[in-house]
Amino acid sequence: MLFTDSDRDRISTAIAGAEALTAGEIVVIVASEPQRYPATALTVAVIGALALPLAAVFGGWSPGDLFPDWDAIDPATGALRGFEAYTLVETIAFVVILALVYFTGLGRQLTPQGLRRDRVHRAAMTQFKARGLDATTGRTGVLIYVDEPEHIAEIIADTAVYAKVDSGHWGATISALTDGIKAGSPADGMVAAIGLAGGVLAVHFPRMENDINELGDHLIEL
Repeated sequence: MLFTDSDRDRISTAIAGAEALTAGEIVVIVASEPQRYPATALTVAVIGALALPLAAVFGGWSPGDLFPDWDAIDPATGALRGFEAYTLVETIAFVVILALVYFTGLGRQLTPQGLRRDRVHRAAMTQFKARGLDATTGRTGVLIYVDEPEHIAEIIADTAVYAKVDSGHWGATISALTDGIKAGSPADGMVAAIGLAGGVLAVHFPRMENDINELGDHLIEL
C-alpha cells in the first residue's frame, strides 16, 4: 500500500479533525513488512526431510550414487555409509525446504488463515500497548491497524470505548476502509474509517475544555 505525501497529510488532517470533537485518541498504523511463519517452515521442513529420502529410496536411489566404491566395501562399512548418506540427504532437504518456506511466500500460503489472522491480531495488540493506547486518560484509545501483505484490517478499542460502542459500528468502519483499498484509493478508505471512528467517539466521549492531545496524529507506517 503506497501513500503519497498528500495522502499522509490527508490522513493526519482527518485524525486531527476527528480528535477535535472528542476526548478519544485515534492512532492509525499500516504494516507493510511481510509476516514470517517459522513454525510452518519448521513443520514443512521436518516432513519434507523425512519424506523425500524415503521417496528417493523407493524410487530406486541408493547410497552407491554418492559413494563410487559402494559395491567393493564390506557390509558393516556399507551400513554405516548408508546411514551417513541417508542423514546427509535428510539434512540437505531440511535446510533447503526450511529456507524456501521461510524466506518466500510459501510460509504464508501454507499457514491456515485462522493462524495468520491470530498473528496479525497479536501484532496489532503489541502496537496498541507500545504506542500507549492503553494508557490514555479515560481509556479512550482506538487503533486502526492494517496489515497490507495479509490483507487484514483490525480496530482495537480500549476498555471505555469497548464498553459503550457496539461492535457492529467497528465492522462498518472496517468495511469503509477496505472498500477504499479495493477501489484503489486506500487514503480515501482510511479517511472514511477515521471519520466513522471519530464520529462515534464524539458521541460517547465529547471533547473537554482541558483536553490534551496525548498521541500523535500522523500515519504510522511499519
